[in-house]
Amino acid sequence: MNDKLNFAAIDFEIANFHRESICSVGLVIIRNGKIADKFYSLIRPEPEWYLPFFTNIHGISEADTCNVEIFPAVWNKIMPLIADLPLAAHNSSFDESCLKAAHRTYQMDYPDYQFLCTYRAARKMFKNMPNYQLQTVAAHCGYHLKNHHHALADAEACAAIALKILT
Repeated sequence: MNDKLNFAAIDFEIANFHRESICSVGLVIIRNGKIADKFYSLIRPEPEWYLPFFTNIHGISEADTCNVEIFPAVWNKIMPLIADLPLAAHNSSFDESCLKAAHRTYQMDYPDYQFLCTYRAARKMFKNMPNYQLQTVAAHCGYHLKNHHHALADAEACAAIALKILT
């Protein structure tokens, strides 16, 4: 079995410039090169305020998250799904920094998650693209990204890219 066919594509959206202000998460579990599971959740961010700039990007506002769970409760649902898997993200430095910041904010132990970056991999593999944004790389890999900046849609696009270029 090829371990590169087993990973979890993850994407976070944030409410403001604070990386710990995660307001949604999308997760796609890939096992043996196939989608095995998907997970999506809104999250009540910390700090709990939204900048219009971010709401304009992803469409999530305080009204959407004022009565949902905070990060630790949501992450407790995710941990069993990703226990033995590396995490793939498009521009993984952003998603990893969000994950670390949320763990710090809530004083949670941070496991040393292994991150794979589809952005960096695409820059190495595909030369002369107009840009390496998620939707551009996804299209180049034959995947049409709908609903960009919805965490689950972005995680699905990342998974499709990872299956094309990381395996």
